[in-house]
Amino acid sequence: MLFLALLIVYLLVKYIKLKGRVESRAKDLYEAWQTREMERPVSEKTDTLFRNWKLDEEKKIRQDAVKKSEAVICGKVTEHLIPYFPDFEYNPKDARFLGTPVDFIVFDGLSEGEMNKVVFVEVKSGKTGALSRREKLVRECINRGRVSYEIIHNRG
Repeated sequence: MLFLALLIVYLLVKYIKLKGRVESRAKDLYEAWQTREMERPVSEKTDTLFRNWKLDEEKKIRQDAVKKSEAVICGKVTEHLIPYFPDFEYNPKDARFLGTPVDFIVFDGLSEGEMNKVVFVEVKSGKTGALSRREKLVRECINRGRVSYEIIHNRG
């Protein structure tokens, strides 16, 4: 009888240990499943939100690029046409377009056969009208009178 009682106690202890391990394993499996299931909708939702944000931002960037491109093109066209605007105080026939580092050189009076002066003209449009570093260097050189005339003979 003692043997049978010991056997029952032994089996009962084994059962309790095994039941604890099974419950622990079941709990771990459940938590892992729950984590996967919780992350999946969040991940899918974040992926969808990111894709939508990316498309919206790309659209905005493209629209901004088109606007800037239009402004640049409009500025370039305006630069070429400035001599024909009413505010241009020189004869358009006397203006020569360079584009860079200054937009025009005006040989004032040349078309009438009388040279009054040479004028370097920079056309600015937009809000600031600020000169670039190179344009400032050209302006400073001209203002200091560091301008000359040379003849180069091609002996070829």
